[in-house]
This record gives sequence, structure tokens and C-alpha cells, in this order.
Amino acid sequence: MKLADKWSDYSVIATGDGYKLERWGEVILLRPDPQVIWRSSTDMKKYPGLKAEYIRSETGGGGWRYYGKMPQEWVIGYGDLKFKVKPMGFKHTGLFPEQAANWEVITDLIKKANRPINVLNLFAYTGGATVACLSAGASVCHVDAAKGMVERAGENVRLSGLEGKPVRFIVDDCVKFVKREIRRERKYDAIIMDPPSYGRGPNGETWKIENELFDFVKLCVEVLSDDPLFFLINSYTTGLQPAVLENILKLALKGRGGRVEAYEVGLPTEEGIALPCGAGGMFVNDRE
Repeated sequence: MKLADKWSDYSVIATGDGYKLERWGEVILLRPDPQVIWRSSTDMKKYPGLKAEYIRSETGGGGWRYYGKMPQEWVIGYGDLKFKVKPMGFKHTGLFPEQAANWEVITDLIKKANRPINVLNLFAYTGGATVACLSAGASVCHVDAAKGMVERAGENVRLSGLEGKPVRFIVDDCVKFVKREIRRERKYDAIIMDPPSYGRGPNGETWKIENELFDFVKLCVEVLSDDPLFFLINSYTTGLQPAVLENILKLALKGRGGRVEAYEVGLPTEEGIALPCGAGGMFVNDRE
């Protein structure tokens, strides 16, 4: 498991009974987590300073319950990187802190490449990986179908002092965008994707990960440069094991050299355990 264990502005305080208690800067939140099937050793709802709790609905979805005054949005940092955080729908906050484990790897690869690296970030959400890659010296094309998330990514870039770096923000269906890039014969040295389990594009396009992922990865291989640096897939889909991502990358990138690894991504907790937060698979070019 790769642990995102270098945070100072974020921590998992406690877990149990389907919930995790988190510190986001100075704000304490309680959110559901389907991986947490063990019992809690403390009453997290009575934790001092708890500001908000996401309450799940029996009919699906849910909403936030607030306890006292708290900011509508605020900023937390990961080293020199800055991110705006805000309680949103479906228990989200606008940031997946466990992805810092991948940021460490990809920024190191970019810095050591000793050549210009052009990154394509697909299903790019609010731009955690975009900010990380820009900070390492790469140029980035950031693509997501949700306009609001792309706008938030732009805010995160500016908050991190990277507004002068080479970045394109694209609001589009990722599959359609990649097909257009193939026709344009545009190439990228690295690809990052964080595909949803299920989703709809801006014009009603549907995405179901178990049906679409392999073909989409194969499609993306067509926009890789002749000397690619890495190809990273993140997944939060329950039941999609790391070995599945490993197999997809090995088959899709067969003949490209390099190596493929797959792993769980997680967060350390103040209880002394590791909270699993999804899977990652990465192709890395070792032919330097």
C-alpha cells in the first residue's frame, strides 16, 4: 500500500461504524466511508470541535449537518501546493488527500526526466495531480466534463502560485476529447486518469467503468509519445482490485517496455492503522 503520510494540514483522527473523522486544516468533518466496517472505539459525533457531518439517506445520497459556525470554504496546503476545500454533494470536499501518495511518485519522475514532459490529466476533477505536475515543471492538459470542477482546478493552480505555468483547462467528455487528439496527432509523455465508476458526459454520454475502461486505456495509448514517462490509473470502484489495473496496463502497453505496478492507496490514521482508499496502477518507462 502507498500511504499519503506527509500531510500536515490533513489527518484521519478516528474511524469506525462506517465513518471517518477528519481534520482539514482547522475544520473537523465526519464523513461516511464504505471501507470502514469495523467498530469505533470512540463516539466520533461527540468529538470536540466537530463542525459538520455528512448524513447518508436511506433512499440514497444525503446531506451535510452543521454544528455551529464554520467557513463555507477554506484552503489547506501540501508543502507548497494549495487547495480549496468545501463541503459539497455526495460527501465530497473537492480533494482526495490519499492521492498525495501518487503526487510524490509522479513529481519525482517528472523532475528526474531531464526533458520537457507534457501530461494529459483525464477525469481530472479539481486538479490535485494537475497542480502537482505543474509544480514539478511539466505542462498539463486538464480535462473534465464538469465545468465547476475545472474552474476549481484553476483556482487551485492560482492558489499554488502556478498561474504562469503551461496548462490548458478543457471542459469536455474525456473519450471524445482523446479521439479528437488522435485525429490532431497530438502526443503526451504522461497520462493520468481517475475514471468514475459511473458517469454522464455533458451531452448525455454514459460511462460504466467495467465496460469502458480497457478500451479507453487502449485509446489513450494512441496519444502517448514514442518515449512515454508514465501512465497512471486511479480507481475508487469497489471490487476493482489493483491486479485488474495491472493487467489492463500490461495488455494495453504491451511492447512499450518499462514496468507496471499496482497497489492500494491509503491514509494513515491517528489510531495507528491504515485506511484503504482505492487502487492505483502505473506504467513507468525505465528505458532512460
